[in-house]
Amino acid sequence: MEQQVLGRTGRLVSAVGLGTWQLGADWGEVSEGDARAVLEASLEAGVTFFDTADVYGDGRSEQVIGTFLKEHPDAGITVGTKMGRRLDQVPENYVLDNFRQWTDRSRQNLGVDRLDLVQLHCPPTAVYSMDAVYDALDQLVADGAIAAYGVSVEKTSEALEAIARPNVASVQIILNAFRLKPLEEVLPAASAAGVGIIARVPLASGLLSGKYTKDTVFAENDHRTFNRDGAAFDVGETFSGVPYEVGLEAAARFTELSRDILGDSLTPAQAAIAWVWQQPGVSSVIPGARNVEQARANAAAGHAETLGPLFTSGVREIYDEMIKEHVHDKW
Repeated sequence: MEQQVLGRTGRLVSAVGLGTWQLGADWGEVSEGDARAVLEASLEAGVTFFDTADVYGDGRSEQVIGTFLKEHPDAGITVGTKMGRRLDQVPENYVLDNFRQWTDRSRQNLGVDRLDLVQLHCPPTAVYSMDAVYDALDQLVADGAIAAYGVSVEKTSEALEAIARPNVASVQIILNAFRLKPLEEVLPAASAAGVGIIARVPLASGLLSGKYTKDTVFAENDHRTFNRDGAAFDVGETFSGVPYEVGLEAAARFTELSRDILGDSLTPAQAAIAWVWQQPGVSSVIPGARNVEQARANAAAGHAETLGPLFTSGVREIYDEMIKEHVHDKW
């Protein structure tokens, strides 16, 4: 597995990490046994970066990872968790006392004295420009509760605001073949500042696997069912904000591109993941996995050879012709 530096943390992490939202059983049931098996298979395949949040399964995801860490104390795993979604989303809630409560809970869930990386979990836009927020995060570092901090964002403008702060270690942002705007400003700015980029939703909620059809049915508690119009949270988190039917057609084009250039060397999903981590400035890409097979297949993308400029130009063509008009300017 390719290893890359996670920004200002200085830590080496796997180019392909593991997103663990699904292990909280927030979008379709995943048993604890299956969740543990996914973590085991990922580690065996070279994955050393797990991304979670205190609200995934109301802490279940963190707890499963915590048990796994206890069983693998010398595995060199870095865990990035997120905080901020346990209270109403107003800037007034982003204060030191709440940060301490949230990080204490995460430390307990994960069974660690100090959290490797804590990220603000897509807070209100105003939070990114509040000096007091960064002062509070610096205090948590000084207290020894966290080793480093970063942000998770919805908007490129939020990413740029955070990158300008001297102690922000990483920025997590949606980046995939259907979401190219971060390539224009965010990745170059992050590289120049030494800030790591954690790329989430690399498969556009599974669309880029090429396995879905207009008849695919998702579980009732799956965000791909209940958040297609942004009813629960930012619609960009679900299918990258692209209308499902449009996404299906674009995904079919992506599958053709992958097969034409790469043949059978990578599946479309692996090509989509590899293309993301190979973008300059990306530290790790964090696809989710609901089972061992998916975990192994995703990790294998971390061994992919450089896909090359022809592949990238094909991605850009699909984006310009089919996706760009549906992507909100703020993203």
